[in-house]
Amino acid sequence: MHRTLSLPAGAQAGLRCARADRLFVDGGKWLMLALLVLAVLLPLTAMLWRGFAGEPGQGGGLAAATELLASANFRWLLGNSLKVALTVALIVVPLAYLFAYALQRTLIPAKGLWRGISLLPLLAPSMLPGIALIYLFGNQGLLRGLFADNIYGFWGIVLGEVIYTFPHALMILLSALALADARLFDAAASMGASPWKAFRSITWPGSRQGVFAAFCLVFTLTITDFGVPVVIGGDYQVLALEAYKAVVGQQQFGRGALIGLVLLVPALLSFAVDAWLRRRQRDAMSGRAQLYRPVPAPRRDAVFLAVVIALCSLLLLVFGMAVYSSLVKFWPYNLALSLRHYAFADLPGGWQPYFNSLLMASASALIGGLLIFTGAWLLEKTRQDALTQVLRLLCFVPMAVPGLVLGLGYVFFFNLPGNPLGGLYGSLLLLTVCTVAHFLSTAQITASTALRQLDGEFEAAALSLRVPLYRHYLRVTLPLCLPALLDIVRYLFVSAMTTVSAVIFLYSPDSMLAAIAVLNMDDAGNVGGAAAMSTLILLTSAAVSLLLAAASRGLLRRSQAWRQDPNP
Repeated sequence: MHRTLSLPAGAQAGLRCARADRLFVDGGKWLMLALLVLAVLLPLTAMLWRGFAGEPGQGGGLAAATELLASANFRWLLGNSLKVALTVALIVVPLAYLFAYALQRTLIPAKGLWRGISLLPLLAPSMLPGIALIYLFGNQGLLRGLFADNIYGFWGIVLGEVIYTFPHALMILLSALALADARLFDAAASMGASPWKAFRSITWPGSRQGVFAAFCLVFTLTITDFGVPVVIGGDYQVLALEAYKAVVGQQQFGRGALIGLVLLVPALLSFAVDAWLRRRQRDAMSGRAQLYRPVPAPRRDAVFLAVVIALCSLLLLVFGMAVYSSLVKFWPYNLALSLRHYAFADLPGGWQPYFNSLLMASASALIGGLLIFTGAWLLEKTRQDALTQVLRLLCFVPMAVPGLVLGLGYVFFFNLPGNPLGGLYGSLLLLTVCTVAHFLSTAQITASTALRQLDGEFEAAALSLRVPLYRHYLRVTLPLCLPALLDIVRYLFVSAMTTVSAVIFLYSPDSMLAAIAVLNMDDAGNVGGAAAMSTLILLTSAAVSLLLAAASRGLLRRSQAWRQDPNP
């Protein structure tokens, strides 16, 4: 007779816990790899193949690339794009630096109000500034006399891109100026250094990496955006607009792929140089640092308050004009207020694109947010192996890829002959996947930053108590990092509502989105309808952001009650 040996109950529980952990961790990482390969790697590979393939109907290979790069038209487009991008970056970064300095290093009043106004462009598609500028400075604009030349062209694109990219640069510079060691400023003051000297020797060295990062981001956003140029560019053509026309208007997918690869170069260079500078820069604050608090300086605060009010007034003028124009019956001949533009009578499907955007944005925010946060936890709080490093690299790839390029990659990959996933093309599901992939990197960095603040002993305690990691993740990690998760949800929702470049090639008549409808209505000459849809996007993004902020406070009180002082 054979005797069956049985393990003690504690050992059996430990084995079950270990199996559950392996399934959760290893299975989660392999599933994450499959999703990243499908959503990021394969579309970009298809983009490269399409651009360099020599077969007829494809990119044309090196011969076509050489012909394109050598053509006078390409050099003209490239020169226009570089001129616009450099001009915008040189305008935006100094203005954003002054604004960020006013919020972080002065004592101006109503900082929350000014910051909220400055972030308005994030809540609307990039076409909205162009539409508002037409109503302000166009041929029949309210202030058309202020421009000696026509607003359509170089300066129209520059002004529109300045408004569109300003909050992106501001967020980077706010972070760069957020931390400073008060001891350095005290030492400078004790040695008789003037405020300007302290700025040059302390503030500027500590923030210049952020300045360069903001410059690179503004440059890349501008050179790859076609929303503003298509609305107000007139005869002034740029590379991103040419790629859009080549694919959508002329069905020249090979030419679009080659231009997309060209647009990938500045983004990759900016990303590489920024990563190199980050490796060289040391931590700005030590563990003994004392938080810097600005001291009263009436003259300084008055000057910065004037700058902030001027910039916020410009933003309110632009966005207020866009909202007002959406309510006017027939500009400029009948200025009576009406909701006729909000009927969207000339738009196929009427309100359906708006509802499609709501559905896609909600799915991107909720499903994408949970997937990204869970993936970040797997990368930060589990063993660091080769698979983890590969996943970390793939998560950073979308940061260096413009939305226009990623969208073209999706076109080429999901339209490959024999691709079993080709049926997804034109569906809201594919639009959701592309949107989450496009904004993956920023959301993943936010989640990783929050997770790194949690002590690794939390997971060690769970293992010692034989609590499965998935249960610890749900009961401990998620409640602790709830603010970061809600930030990710809000970021993904707003980004999905306003995105155009990554999804412009992927929609069908049944899956048209609100931001794409803005572009189509503007192309058709229905500028009032485009302004109305842009206003809906703006108001929806603002309302959801406020609701999530209120929900965050309520959920924090319930899920993190242990942090509250029992004896206030």
